[in-house]
Amino acid sequence: MTRSTQASHVFPRSSKVTPPVVASGDGSYLIDVDGKRYLDACGGAAVSCLGHSNRHVIDAVSEQLNRIAYAHTSFFSSEPAEQLADMLIERAPAGIDRVYFVSGGSEAVEAAIKLARQYHLERGEPQRQHVIARLQSYHGNTLGALSAGGNLWRRKQFQPLLSDAMHHIDACHYWRWGAADETPEQYGKRTADLLERKILELGADSVSAFLVEPVVGATMGAVTAPDGYFRRIREICDQYGVVLIFDEVMCGMGRTGTLFASETEHAVPDIVCIAKGLGAGVQPVGAMLCSAQIYAAIEQGSGFFQHGHTYLAHPAACAAGVAVLSEIERGDLLANVRNRGQQLIAALEQRFGNHPHVGEIRGRGLFVGVELVADRASKEPFDPALRLHAVLKKTAFENGLMIYPMGGTIDGEYGDHALLAPPFIIDDSHVEELVDKLGRSLDQTLASAQS
Repeated sequence: MTRSTQASHVFPRSSKVTPPVVASGDGSYLIDVDGKRYLDACGGAAVSCLGHSNRHVIDAVSEQLNRIAYAHTSFFSSEPAEQLADMLIERAPAGIDRVYFVSGGSEAVEAAIKLARQYHLERGEPQRQHVIARLQSYHGNTLGALSAGGNLWRRKQFQPLLSDAMHHIDACHYWRWGAADETPEQYGKRTADLLERKILELGADSVSAFLVEPVVGATMGAVTAPDGYFRRIREICDQYGVVLIFDEVMCGMGRTGTLFASETEHAVPDIVCIAKGLGAGVQPVGAMLCSAQIYAAIEQGSGFFQHGHTYLAHPAACAAGVAVLSEIERGDLLANVRNRGQQLIAALEQRFGNHPHVGEIRGRGLFVGVELVADRASKEPFDPALRLHAVLKKTAFENGLMIYPMGGTIDGEYGDHALLAPPFIIDDSHVEELVDKLGRSLDQTLASAQS
C-alpha cells in the first residue's frame, strides 16, 4: 500500500515521488506494507550497519528509556554517555581523548569547525579564521557544514548564505585525474601539496583547520587516496599549525573495515567526526572526538566550549551506541566487513569488469563505488540530462534493491556513480543477490537511456 490515494502532511524529500510505506525489517532487508522485500545494499545512507532487526541494540535503548529518557547536559551526565565515551576513546587514534555527543553528522562537523576556531582563540591566535576543505566532498547540510562542503550542486542555490571563511582545494582521485606519467604516490603527493599552496595563499598563520573525508562518500562514491597522501597532509598541518579534522561520518565506525577510517591512512587527526553507523539507525547519534591537546586549551583557558544543542549526549542514543559497538565486536563484524568487501568487489569485477559503461569499481571494506561512464576508454561521462543515476536508483528499487546513486561525481554536474554500503552482517547469498540485481537494473537503465 502506498500513500498515492491518501492525503499526507509529511514534507517529503521530493514532492514528485510517493514512496511506499515501510512496515518492518528483517536483517539486511526492509519490507513494505505490501510485503515486498528490498535488499538494503546502502544502509539507507550508510547508516544501518547491523541491518534492521538487531534485538540487542533495540532492547538496550528500550531498557534505557525505562530508566531515564532525557536529561539536559547542563545539569547531568549519564551512564550511557560515560560508557560510550570510554569505549570510543579506548579504540580511537592515539591522542584522541574527549567525546562530544551530538545527534548526527552535520552537527558533528559544525562542532568540529567551531572547536577548531575556539582552540586557536584560547591560544591567542585570533587571526586563524580560514577553513580549507576539498572540492567534491560533502560535510553536511547545515550552513556551516554546507559552506565547508565542496559539492557545487549542493552549494549553488544557497551560495549567498555561505561563509567566505571556507576555501577548497582539488579532490584526490588518481583514476580520474592522475597523469599518465605519474605513479599513484606521486599524484597523491602533488595533490596533498595543494594544501600547502592554499595555506600560503591565505596566509601562513591564518588557517584554522583542514576538513577532509578519509574516504569520500556520497558525492564521489567511495574514493580512496593513494598511499602517503594523508601522511603528507598531516605533515603540512603540523608545519603550519592547522587543525586536521577527519570527517568519518559516512566512512567511519567500521564501514571501511576498521572502526576508525584513519587507521588505514597512518595519519592521526586532531578532531574526528562520526555518526551514521554509530547508532546503526536505531537512534540518531553522532560525535565529535578531539585530542587531549585541544581539550586542554579549552579546559585551561575559558573552560567553556561556546556551542551546544538540546539533545547533546541523549541517554537513549548513547545506549544505542554502546550496544552497536558491543555487537560489532561480539560478532567480529569488522572481519566480515573486510572479507565480504573483498568478495563484493571481486563479484562486481567479474560482472562489470569489462562492461563498456562501468569506468571504475573502487572502495574499501563494505564501502564500494561503481562509476558509470559513456565511454570506458576515455572515461567520458554520460550527459547529465539523462539523470542516469536517478533512473538506476528507481529501477533497482523496483527490482527490490536499495542503492545510493548520485550525479555530479566529477564536478558537481557531470558524472554518475552508485554507492554500495550494505550491512556488516551480509553473507554470500546477499553478495550474489546484490550483484545480480544491480546488473539487471543497470542493463534496464542503459536500455531505457539508449532507446
